[in-house]
Amino acid sequence: MGDEPLAIDIDSAPAETRRVRCRLCGRPLTGPDSRRTGLGPACDAKLHPAGPDIRTRRHEVEQDTLPGV
Repeated sequence: MGDEPLAIDIDSAPAETRRVRCRLCGRPLTGPDSRRTGLGPACDAKLHPAGPDIRTRRHEVEQDTLPGV
């Protein structure tokens, strides 16, 4: 026994043995992106919804012709 710390290095354990759970619902996370963010795909979509599609809001506006054209 020396002055070595008793903490276990989490990164040295294989990914299959470490259980990472979703911070919102508590389900086990399996995907690398989900494990990195700590949120499952469904919970991530709830917290970060996709922005509105601006292409659906575009419309043509009638304009008068410019003078001198």
